[in-house]
Amino acid sequence: MGHDHDHSTGLVRAGERHRVRLTLAFAVIATFFVVQVIAAFATNSLALLSDAGHMLTDVVGIGMALAAIGLATRFERRRSSVTSRHTFGLYRLEILAAFVNSLLLFAVAIWVVIEAIRRFGTDPDVLGAPMLVVAVLGLLANLVAFALLRTGAKESVNVEGAYLEVLADTVGSIGVIVAAVLLQVFGWTWVDAVAGVVIGLWILPRTWRLGRRAAAVLLQAAPDRIDLDRLTAELSAIDGVIGVHDLHVWTLTSDMDAASAHLVTAVGADTHAVLDDARQCLADGHGITHGTFQVEPDDHEGCDSVTW
Repeated sequence: MGHDHDHSTGLVRAGERHRVRLTLAFAVIATFFVVQVIAAFATNSLALLSDAGHMLTDVVGIGMALAAIGLATRFERRRSSVTSRHTFGLYRLEILAAFVNSLLLFAVAIWVVIEAIRRFGTDPDVLGAPMLVVAVLGLLANLVAFALLRTGAKESVNVEGAYLEVLADTVGSIGVIVAAVLLQVFGWTWVDAVAGVVIGLWILPRTWRLGRRAAAVLLQAAPDRIDLDRLTAELSAIDGVIGVHDLHVWTLTSDMDAASAHLVTAVGADTHAVLDDARQCLADGHGITHGTFQVEPDDHEGCDSVTW
């Protein structure tokens, strides 16, 4: 119980830390998004407009991340005194937010590419100088948000989703700056559309990786780092254990893996020692601190039929 309380307290503190950084990043990005949209229409720049569209996903994504962290930490504070049907807490909101973010980014990337292709063969009147000024300011705003989220991205897949969006938007701002310089110096109006295509294609693979990771968690797949065959062998090797079945390993949210299994023991085995060794096996060998085991004497019948 003490361990669960300490773990819960640590998660709440981490959530508060992430929330402060996300709030600051949200304020910076949201403010500049409005500026960029106005400037995009004023300059008739597709590259700037696509960058603004991507910045909108930053605003929505960071907002969703904030909501997910806020709900999860609020639940964690109340769980000791209020009975809830959410027996695993609301930690999955973080993963759900990351998955929705990836879908949003994917849609924006495809829209940017399609819209850019539609502009090829036309000669739009794009104002290069104002476009360059706004792109530089956008880059500065993204760099501020990038610095705020960098540390948290290593600790939370939810924050990582927002971080990747800002990172992609940072690269997008650089692309807009390059396009604006070429447009201003050489008068190449087509570079605006090319920049839009490049930004869209650059976003797609990163979005795919984030979405795939979030989907794996939502589908309760075993983490890639866990060797299930090795874990089964190690549990089977525990003194007194003669069989292991119904083994499940899944991720609840960032840095929170869990496992459950049925351990068949020889009649007369020390079940207390079996449980202690099994938990130590999970924690020391596989980094899993939450394990649930059902100990079954060898002469017990019925549990071996459990196969899912």
